[in-house]
Amino acid sequence: MEHLDVRVSELKLGSVIAEDIFANTPYPIIRKDTKVSREHFLVFQTFQITKVPIANANPFNKSEEELQEADEAKASNLSESPSMIAVKKEFGGLYSQAVKDYKKEFINWASGSKVDVTKVRSFIMPLVERVLEERQIVAKLNDYSKVHDYIYHHAIAMGMIAGALAQKLGFEKGQIMQIATTCLLADCGMAKIDSRLLEKKAALSQHEFNEVKKHTLYSYQMIKETPLLKPEMKLAIFQHHERLDGSGYPKGERMDSITLISQIIAVADIYHAMTSERIYRSKVSPFKVMEMIREDEFGKFNIQVVQALFSIVGDLPIGMRVELSTGETGEVIFVQQNVPTRPMIRISTSGEILDLSLKRQLYIERILG
Repeated sequence: MEHLDVRVSELKLGSVIAEDIFANTPYPIIRKDTKVSREHFLVFQTFQITKVPIANANPFNKSEEELQEADEAKASNLSESPSMIAVKKEFGGLYSQAVKDYKKEFINWASGSKVDVTKVRSFIMPLVERVLEERQIVAKLNDYSKVHDYIYHHAIAMGMIAGALAQKLGFEKGQIMQIATTCLLADCGMAKIDSRLLEKKAALSQHEFNEVKKHTLYSYQMIKETPLLKPEMKLAIFQHHERLDGSGYPKGERMDSITLISQIIAVADIYHAMTSERIYRSKVSPFKVMEMIREDEFGKFNIQVVQALFSIVGDLPIGMRVELSTGETGEVIFVQQNVPTRPMIRISTSGEILDLSLKRQLYIERILG
């Protein structure tokens, strides 16, 4: 492709990179055909790049002013503005109320009440709407979960994560909401399990664990007569603890016998469970959990669903502030497409650049904003 080497100082927003740009790295720091945004100027400065190959400085025939306005609007979304803080507070309120509403329903189910799918859907839908607009919420859900009411937090979070996964996998809006509602109800059968087992601090005996495993059957029995969930959704509730390698329950199903929706719920379930603080362990970084799912749990989950989760959790824009496992803070300056959970970080105090893909002992602990 013909191109022109343009000085960074003269580079226009919206220009298109003509060739992969390297900076003493085995992979490109900016890939060919990338449109230049304000975020990239930070990358150029960090790696002391003075010229870049440009194919077309203004490919969409927009004025520089229009491109600058669009990019400034995008950049403003990455900062902690007062409006963003207000939005976070609003989300926290919605989330807390949904947990309270679910807890009331759960207590009613334990007393023998029937599942009201319409009511359950009404308090998960606003949260799903939010997570579809701001998928980075998925990486922050373990900040909201509480140990003493974990089972209720888990159900709400699962529904939100499943909605985000369904969207990423290309499901239409109506299906997304049905999948999110189904995931929220996947553990409703826990209401039929002895509460002493659910609250036990010590490890469960094999007999006790077998009792807890019955919740998938109880959940299915509780929703099987409702006309508000499609048959494939009801099957997913029954199957959500099955694993592709046959190691799951209740039937030890394998591979194609386990539906895609079942696998979406399975991944949402294990991701939130592994990241959240529990009675018997501290919470774990979402970024560390993602690697554990890909490495330690390989072969158990649908790879497309796992990749969708990687894409959601690893969607870190340049400039995003994070805290590392060392306690140090920094900002994202470059994200590799093949390992999005291990970007390059510029440390706030020293200015040192850490490539997390080369420092496997380090990982992102949490997103700061």
